Amino acid sequence: MLVMAYFLLKLNKTVILEFDLFDLSSSNFSFMFIFDKISVSFSMVVTLISGSVFMFSQKYMEEDPFSGRFTWILLSFVASMNLLIFSGSIFFLLVGWDGLGITSFALIIYYESKESQLAGFQTLMINRLGDVIIVLSMFLFMSQGQYSFLCMSESMFYFSGVVLMFCIAALTKSAQFPFSSWLPAAMAAPTPVSALVHSSTLVTAGIFLIIRLSYSLPLDQSICSMLLLCGSVTCLLGGWAATYENDIKKIIALSTLSQLGVMIFSLGMNLPSLGLFHLYTHALFKALLFLAAGHILMVTFGVQDIRSMGGVGVLMPLTCVMFNISSLCLVGAPFMSAFYSKHLILEKMFMSPINLFSVLIMMVATMMTAKYVSRTLKAISWNKTGIPLLSSCSDIYTSLPVLILALGAIMGGKLILSLEISNLELAFLPSLEAMFINMVTLLGILMGVLGASTSKNSFSLSTLFFLTPLVYGVTKPFSVFMTKLKFLDNGWVEPYFGLKNYPTWWGSKLIQESMWPNSRLILSSFFMIFILLVGALFTK
Repeated sequence: MLVMAYFLLKLNKTVILEFDLFDLSSSNFSFMFIFDKISVSFSMVVTLISGSVFMFSQKYMEEDPFSGRFTWILLSFVASMNLLIFSGSIFFLLVGWDGLGITSFALIIYYESKESQLAGFQTLMINRLGDVIIVLSMFLFMSQGQYSFLCMSESMFYFSGVVLMFCIAALTKSAQFPFSSWLPAAMAAPTPVSALVHSSTLVTAGIFLIIRLSYSLPLDQSICSMLLLCGSVTCLLGGWAATYENDIKKIIALSTLSQLGVMIFSLGMNLPSLGLFHLYTHALFKALLFLAAGHILMVTFGVQDIRSMGGVGVLMPLTCVMFNISSLCLVGAPFMSAFYSKHLILEKMFMSPINLFSVLIMMVATMMTAKYVSRTLKAISWNKTGIPLLSSCSDIYTSLPVLILALGAIMGGKLILSLEISNLELAFLPSLEAMFINMVTLLGILMGVLGASTSKNSFSLSTLFFLTPLVYGVTKPFSVFMTKLKFLDNGWVEPYFGLKNYPTWWGSKLIQESMWPNSRLILSSFFMIFILLVGALFTK
């Protein structure tokens, strides 16, 4: 992907591959692949982070008896994200979009606890809402006889409807307000899953879809206003809730919520190149932050309370330094990767003709970001040890991925800025407004270092201002109703003809090693032959 991205950037070309499935009346059903500088560069970032996470998971999940199954589900998750990245038609988009939803549900409920099952169900229900909106948009495509969202123009009567539906679906997938409650709940998944979900895969799918539409055609003013409101409120919501949270994984999850709000806010200002730029830098340092936190959890025997993590820096200085580097990227510290993207978005905010309300919300959210980052670093790096710590668990599988991502967190911003000319944006600001951004950040750091860590009203903040109980109250009646209808899963014909257990019996016969020593090879061969036959049927 790195070599392909280099040549596409150098030649400034786009390659489109389209495979016709069949024609029905005047409609053509096809799969379309798009290889351009946006899709290939994003896939390069996703595969780089995925490789680091896979290497880290070898150590993190080594005692899990089903680590092989975990690896295959994680691989399917990454493959679904790449399908979505290269999609150019609504059918191919739906394959990657649904694949992300299904595999993310399987990864979140991996530990099979009550908490993980509730979190998985909540994530699935909110993501299903976005899936339904994507499916409904197919009727608008069908009315025009084509299913590529790259061939749209403003003259088409359904253009504004498709863009609005895609943006609402993207808000559900990217956990924007009021669909934000599932993102902190997804922390029930293993830490390697969180590193992928919160950096470059699931939560960025919706933002990438809006960026893809924005590069084709400019967004309507009403849609930009909606994105400005959702992005600013989400940024404030995540930063404010993180200041009163003590669970390290939830703090990082809420920081992801805040940074996603910054990206949506930049898209609301009609700056898709800056949104994509911050998407890349955020993916690099957020994956580093999760892997460093996962390494810390291995030492603390799974204790996630930051008030008990003092003294970690003395025991594992490399991991603590990487945690500090990625945390400084959250506030946009100078010479870090996020400095080149986040500060530029805030500076362009003062130059854009947007309402004062959104500007004030973003300034308060910036202050809250600096507050919870300094509070977390104070608890982990400066406090005394509160619990017994493991002596050492570092090896090549934990150190090498962290070092690779650290290079991206430090030099990624400047490197991407120098490679892509469209990321060069100029901001002409009075010195007072330029200093105002820095003063707000310094004020947040001071509040985090000197301020208290608890509050009487922390319940409303930890539940994202009661968004989480609201979602549970809406979805619980549906779950109870579906539990009553569970007998429908047994089918309506199979029990009467004795076919209910036939697939299970035949599958167990195939898996028995005494029957066929190379059963896995035979099963995979049958699967490949089936795929080839289906492909040959469609090509005919």
